[in-house]
Amino acid sequence: MATAFGKILLITGNAEFLADRTRARAVKAVTAEHPECQVAEASAAGLQPGELAGLTSPSLFSDVSALVLTDLQDLPDVAQTELLAYAGDTSPDIAVVLVHRGGAKGKGLLDKLRKMSTVSEVKLEQPKYERDYARWVYTEIRDLGARIDEEAATLLVAAVGQDLRALGGAADQLVSNLEKGAEISASLVRQYFGGRADVRGYEIADAAIDGRINVALEAARWAETAKVAPVLITSAFASGLRSLAKLASAPDGMRDNDLAAFVGAPPFKIRSMRQQLRSWEQDGLAHALGAVAQADLDVKGGSADPAYAIERMVLQVAAQRRR
Repeated sequence: MATAFGKILLITGNAEFLADRTRARAVKAVTAEHPECQVAEASAAGLQPGELAGLTSPSLFSDVSALVLTDLQDLPDVAQTELLAYAGDTSPDIAVVLVHRGGAKGKGLLDKLRKMSTVSEVKLEQPKYERDYARWVYTEIRDLGARIDEEAATLLVAAVGQDLRALGGAADQLVSNLEKGAEISASLVRQYFGGRADVRGYEIADAAIDGRINVALEAARWAETAKVAPVLITSAFASGLRSLAKLASAPDGMRDNDLAAFVGAPPFKIRSMRQQLRSWEQDGLAHALGAVAQADLDVKGGSADPAYAIERMVLQVAAQRRR
């Protein structure tokens, strides 16, 4: 959403990358409309009485201007009163972008701004679960003019990690190599990002949880040779086992979409997790998580050779499967 002259764009939420991108796009929109537009940027923290009036006054060098005010949650009380007064009577020659970083601080000001007809809000919250990141990737790639399925989107998150800036760059890289409207498959994601450490970590974990010990050990030895950080592998094991434990504790009769929300995994992954769960009981999962926790302590504390700690964890986890 772009801002407009005489209006205020309010950007809220804890997704810093998305907030920065939205702010940049809003500024780009007003300067594209009026290249001579003067843009001022200031932090709301420590804004002195009367200073806001100066920032929202017509420019001496241009007929139109824009103000980007960041850290709105830290705006002093006096300046809050001035901002609300301006929001009630905006200048038709000024575009204003306000950025609030999320949280409860400054909520009273937000509630008042939201009631004003001159204010439009964009809420940008950081995704919480793996499925939320995969959904974000799906939307991002669609907005870039391509398509991606659930499996490929989830694999991209596993490969790149849960940093939206990195995920956005990866999505842009994939789409730039395709024709408009093309579909990104899991095999294409593997082609570009299959060697990433996070992918290898999850492959090792899945193999061990499935009982494919030889595959898991071979992948673990590859990871050691490739200098993959052992903590990425223990993290992948912990994530996979916790998701299984959560699936095991889910109420009976839940559909895949509801289970996905309950577990925090994409719906397509629920089906493969059900298959895995047939070979696991709650006690086995608890003991396996204990082995992972010990391996994590070992590799972080240096009390054991990392390669030995990882291989021992693989064997201990696989041994907890129900025969």
